[in-house]
Amino acid sequence: MNTLSFSISPRFGHSTGFSLLRTLRGSATVLVAATTVLTGFANARELGNSAQQSTKKNQTVTPAPAAASTAAVKPATSTASGRIVPSPIYGVTIDDISGLSNITQSLGKLSKKPTTRIVFDENVAPSYYRDATVAINKVSYVMGEILDSQYVDTVTVPGYLDRTSQYLGALGDVVDIWEIGNEINGEWLGKNADVVAKMSGAYDLVKSQNKTAALTLYYNQDCWSKPANEMFTWANANVPYSMKQGLDYVFISYYEADCNGLKPNWPVVFQKLATMFPNSKIGFGEVGTATRTQKADYLTRYYTMKINVPKYVGGHFWWYFRQDMVPSTKPLLNTLNSAISAP
Repeated sequence: MNTLSFSISPRFGHSTGFSLLRTLRGSATVLVAATTVLTGFANARELGNSAQQSTKKNQTVTPAPAAASTAAVKPATSTASGRIVPSPIYGVTIDDISGLSNITQSLGKLSKKPTTRIVFDENVAPSYYRDATVAINKVSYVMGEILDSQYVDTVTVPGYLDRTSQYLGALGDVVDIWEIGNEINGEWLGKNADVVAKMSGAYDLVKSQNKTAALTLYYNQDCWSKPANEMFTWANANVPYSMKQGLDYVFISYYEADCNGLKPNWPVVFQKLATMFPNSKIGFGEVGTATRTQKADYLTRYYTMKINVPKYVGGHFWWYFRQDMVPSTKPLLNTLNSAISAP
């Protein structure tokens, strides 16, 4: 039986205070025990004092098989896929690979060849994603997200690096860009020393195989709880010099609902980012909204942005592509096509 479970995520807005967001996982409805819900709320209160959670987590996915034991996994030895992703990047995100034929059909309908960011779910073996990644690779460039920020705190440093090695070994020939850290300065990712070790260790593994590495930061102007986690402050203090010089891409995740609807001065933001990461291509690594009436506006506004900063490549990676544009008959696919075709 499929199950429906709730992950209660704390979120402190800079001026709006405490609110709870629920993450749907699973495709069928079941009764949830009252004790489970109460426990979730208690945990949220405890975590809420030190964490701020991205609203992208309103997602629905199909449960995938758990990963096998990783104790005997050898270092990955696969070769690079050999594809250079052209600029600008027309990115979309897939957080659920079920209904694969409809996904690839929608991707194939886009007027510009997209780059599809596949979210590799927690506790899932890379073999689960092999067929889907091969199929998506045929109609799109591929960025593989090693682990979503919501789950980084659930694995140890060795576990995160072992997971990275497993995915590199299994999918290194069909993934073009490896996202070695997602929303890496988020306040919910756990102990800072562990976060840095996971990020830098994954980067070293990816670059040791001469593959393309991307880091996604979480933009949080005036909506952080801890000043140390402000995006530029954290990146300056915690991203090693080798990564500042060597990352192929540095992306920004931004959800306006997380920051009181703030619309930043993006050219200024990206120029500052380009200064900090002088050799990296830069852009958006995640955007989106769960509010249905705002989706068309967000899609058009973000994908048509003109940002005159060297090495800006767009990206965007709309989080809700599968929900909003699969199957291809959904109107928002036309909205995205119009946006990426705009002069």
